[in-house]
Amino acid sequence: MISLPGGSFLMGTDYADAFPLDGEGPVREVIVDPFLIERTPVTNDQFQEFIHSTGYKTEAEIFGWSFVFWSHLPPSRFSSLVEDTVAAAPWWCKVPGASWSAPEGPGSNLQTRSDHPVVHVSWNDTHAYCQWSGQRLPTEAEWEYAARGGLVQKLYPWGDKLRPEGEHRCNIWQGEFPKLDTGDDGFTGTCPVDAFSPNGFGLYSTTGNTWEWCADWFDTEFHRTADRNNPQGPSTGVARVMKGGSFLCHKSYCNRYRVAARSGNTPDSSASNIGFRCVVRS
Repeated sequence: MISLPGGSFLMGTDYADAFPLDGEGPVREVIVDPFLIERTPVTNDQFQEFIHSTGYKTEAEIFGWSFVFWSHLPPSRFSSLVEDTVAAAPWWCKVPGASWSAPEGPGSNLQTRSDHPVVHVSWNDTHAYCQWSGQRLPTEAEWEYAARGGLVQKLYPWGDKLRPEGEHRCNIWQGEFPKLDTGDDGFTGTCPVDAFSPNGFGLYSTTGNTWEWCADWFDTEFHRTADRNNPQGPSTGVARVMKGGSFLCHKSYCNRYRVAARSGNTPDSSASNIGFRCVVRS
């Protein structure tokens, strides 16, 4: 883990191309206390230790299915693997048997993905992991403070340009979403958690690769009037905050691979692009 000193920082954004309904703005000064945060998202190897130690069953395993992106399923078995799709986003397929240990459903495994972020974990699953490991999920404020890496009001952990001098700095979508991912950054799905350079604090994979669950309930207005000293988010809600974007983010559809961007999902939801990392109070 990396020890961060905390202090005040400018959270949120007034970026013109942000999603107004996400509640990313306004920019506000926020204070966070010192804390320790993992350098990387929790990997498959780490999560496997938790499973072996506790016998825990993830919600995807209990429900019997999880969401998988359509192009990651074998074309020859697509019809046999897919039970249903999401009407508003038909590239998301309901795949029976998809789980953290079988990311694309039956026939898939983690053989070459031990150092990839664990996926198909719900917020409730991450809470169970944290109870076992003696850690917790970061608040949204802690996550954004850490992801910024010491930079002030930059779009990305390294600055304002997505590809400085043409160099890929994160694992996101290239091509035409959702039809073709060219994989110009080297990957068309998850990648090793340390595949790209860390930010100024030494954290890896804070942009792209997988969404990361945060502790807070998701709300688009609460932060406008909330206490800005170690904000915890609202006391109740329907969805939990996710930060960082994923390998599926593309400027034409979801440019939420910016550090201030945010989204939310219900605590029992899981998909092939959602993971997490942990913190502890220092």
